[in-house]
Amino acid sequence: MPVLDTFDLTGKTALVTGAKRGIGRGMAEALAEAGADIIGVSATLEPGSEVQQAVEAMGRTFTPYACDFSDRSAVKTFAAQVLQDHPQIDILINNAGTILRTPAADHPDDMWDTVIEVNLNAQFILTREVGKTMVERGTGKIIFTASLLTFQGGITVPGYAASKGGIGQLTMAFANEWAGKGVNVNAIAPGYIDTDNTEALRNDPVRSKSILERIPAGRWGKPEDFKGPAVFLASDASAYMHGHVMLVDGGWMGR
Repeated sequence: MPVLDTFDLTGKTALVTGAKRGIGRGMAEALAEAGADIIGVSATLEPGSEVQQAVEAMGRTFTPYACDFSDRSAVKTFAAQVLQDHPQIDILINNAGTILRTPAADHPDDMWDTVIEVNLNAQFILTREVGKTMVERGTGKIIFTASLLTFQGGITVPGYAASKGGIGQLTMAFANEWAGKGVNVNAIAPGYIDTDNTEALRNDPVRSKSILERIPAGRWGKPEDFKGPAVFLASDASAYMHGHVMLVDGGWMGR
């Protein structure tokens, strides 16, 4: 097969969580550009959203769902419903997430619980439910959104750091069990990206300056920087990659 053909996602169906904006939207649009139909889900995703319009303008279908990922029962209900509506999901992108900032000494239990529920517990449940159907078919692609804080501790975000460290381990744990069953499980670890999650940092002149000085690329990342990596990991081009956490960080971790 010609190498460029291995990136073709025509006829595939992809479920993208956190698809409404930011990195999730960038990845959803990228998969659609490569030929996939998209199932999008976010906490407040309504029919006719900008991401839906963009995907449909490419001639692909877009099916929107709303789900509160901090509510475990809602996640289980969503998983059952989406699999009833779409029995064959070929690609799962676990991108939905949240970040809550408070110094560790003052970090309340409710912040910790919310972040862990959204960023880790919901990811596990959805991957388990969708992934088991991939294992039964002997094929599938699962991509988690990890973070630089999969490898580092961060500042004022203990829950987020713990959840993203867990995502790295979860990626490898699922890959260990499913690599031999035709399912690729990998992750993308974004660096500092110009999205809602980093607004507080970008608005802090001291933190923003120190961050930019450390990034070899000399700029904040953008959602479109994840289009290529997402298509690669979702396609046959990455058929022999399992349990890998791919950095997309402008060189941060190499500094």
